[in-house]
Amino acid sequence: MKLTLVNDFSYMVEKEGKMNVPAVIFASDILMDKIKLDNTLRQAMNVACLPGIQKHSLTMPDAHEGYGFPIGGVAAFDEKEGGVISPGGIGYDINCGVRLVSTNMTRDSAKSKIGELLNLVQKNVPAGVGSSGKIRATREELNEVLFRGARWAVEHGYGWKEDLARHEENGEMKVEAHNITPDAIKRGMPQLGSLGSGNHFLELQYVEEIYDEAAAKAFGVSKNQLCVMIHCGSRGLGHQICSDYLREMEKSFGADISKLPDRELIYAPLDSEIGKQYFSAMAAAANFAWANRQMIMHWVRESFAGIIKSTPEDLEMKLVYDVAHNIAKFEEHEIDGKKKTVCVHRKGATRSFGPGRVEIPSIYRKIGQPVIIPGSMGTSSYLLAGTNEAERATFGSTAHGAGRVMSRGDALRKFRGEDVRDNLLKKNIQLRASGGWKGIAEEAPEVYKDIDEVVRVSNAAGIGKLVAKLRPMGVIKG
Repeated sequence: MKLTLVNDFSYMVEKEGKMNVPAVIFASDILMDKIKLDNTLRQAMNVACLPGIQKHSLTMPDAHEGYGFPIGGVAAFDEKEGGVISPGGIGYDINCGVRLVSTNMTRDSAKSKIGELLNLVQKNVPAGVGSSGKIRATREELNEVLFRGARWAVEHGYGWKEDLARHEENGEMKVEAHNITPDAIKRGMPQLGSLGSGNHFLELQYVEEIYDEAAAKAFGVSKNQLCVMIHCGSRGLGHQICSDYLREMEKSFGADISKLPDRELIYAPLDSEIGKQYFSAMAAAANFAWANRQMIMHWVRESFAGIIKSTPEDLEMKLVYDVAHNIAKFEEHEIDGKKKTVCVHRKGATRSFGPGRVEIPSIYRKIGQPVIIPGSMGTSSYLLAGTNEAERATFGSTAHGAGRVMSRGDALRKFRGEDVRDNLLKKNIQLRASGGWKGIAEEAPEVYKDIDEVVRVSNAAGIGKLVAKLRPMGVIKG
């Protein structure tokens, strides 16, 4: 492998062996040292071997080893040139994503209420391994969710109509027929409206710093403002869909897949029946995740109303935006001087469209898409704006978080959940552990890369423009 430094914030592996395109990695020297600790670079090269891949295999600054694709991997495929769709390029937690909710409260006015707010939110939002939602959806209800996403939630009283315009895809990808197995339906029915476990969280944060006043004003955030960040995905439903289609694709295209450097890159041609079925199932899981986060936000609003003794409307609890981190979408991009519609896979990456794209809500179109990049417990999270440079360089993509540098097993051997809690409290950050202390140890801040460095690189490379930094005051972990 010949790794070449392109500039201070990107590296390239030129085509070699079976690679169809180069691999480009966005990182500083500091982040590259972390990336080299696992198989991320080799996985980025393997992705470049997939049929129909366009321009380059991309790796974002927070990248680490994943299933098939690295987490932080981005790739685009052209159906007309034999392109494919790969579940490993989307991930098991389909539409794992994050949303940011603003309020008119300040850090000072909220400080004395953080404990009460966390307690009531924790009571109202189910979280933890295998957690079930507050409602148990019937098969008929779940079927509506799979087709209508966040719109189903709003129409059933979970939120406001204006929330819908502040989602990617308005919270509703088009689904003709969802092609989901009974096992996936069974797993999804009890989990609608739950946070889950692992790295999923709900945080009460305040805006510590503003970098771009005009963008911050457009997004509705200001210094010292209290905000809420919600991070979760499609739960067991998305996981089962990924498992089901990996199995089906291997059965149907095993001979072709065997020619790849890694069987975890299992794929189906975009124009195949299985490829189309998987995309539809993935879109349905994405809709589940948007409805899931919408319901959670509704219960957060109700919790605030109960503690602050005011309505969510009076508290101006507005959805800033909701972004997907694990998803594939058909988008138009300029490639080799021509506009093409390609299937962009983002696995642990955030869409980062610049000003003018029609996919961006009209209220933000002059600024660029809001990009939400959460940190780990006790560290900063960031709000950025998408850029035209990202559209040119990364198919409109940037980082999605800090990115792990330590396995869960190593974390358990090194940290105790109770110690993590105590260290956070020293920073005036209150913690609620819905899933027990073991999960907290696995998610200790030290197991992640430096989020400040990840965002610095995104900003310096021009693939996401810094708008605001947020700091946690209270954390609920699944």
